[in-house]
Amino acid sequence: MAPEISGKQLELLKEIVPKLSRVAFLRNSNEPATPQIIKEIEAASEALQLRLQKLDIRNSKDIEIAFREARNGRADAVVVPVMPILNSERAQIAELALKNRLPSVYGQPEYVENGGLIYYGPSVTAMFRRAATYVDKILKGAKPSDLPVEQPTKFELEINLKTANQIGLTIPPNVLARADKVIR
Repeated sequence: MAPEISGKQLELLKEIVPKLSRVAFLRNSNEPATPQIIKEIEAASEALQLRLQKLDIRNSKDIEIAFREARNGRADAVVVPVMPILNSERAQIAELALKNRLPSVYGQPEYVENGGLIYYGPSVTAMFRRAATYVDKILKGAKPSDLPVEQPTKFELEINLKTANQIGLTIPPNVLARADKVIR
């Protein structure tokens, strides 16, 4: 579901940063899903008339370089998708976004807890509940290969207002009203 979510993430950034024109996008070109994610975010950024700056991260040392390139490229915001290489670097990424005063949207909710600005994506709780129903069916004799593959149906928006205040950003009331979780 990650590739399709990037459009909504960009829309949210555009709502909270009305003058948004350039967006940095962190990626790992070695990841198999990257071409599909790039295709989706390019289409979404074109539809929103945004310039996309693709920044490659192949190891943890590339993170600071990517944020320096975002700053030098005059990015107005940053999109951080779900990428295994970045999982252990959540705090550093959120800190660099804050230090560079870049509104940021993330593909995992843990970033917001680490000081990131916004998470928009599938509800992890809802996905675990659905997984439990699959386990139940399998334990009752269903063959896993007979069970359908499901896409997430519940999505969540989390906002860190402390971070918004630190970068001097006011979250519009209509965006705050849609949030499932707000960190104050």
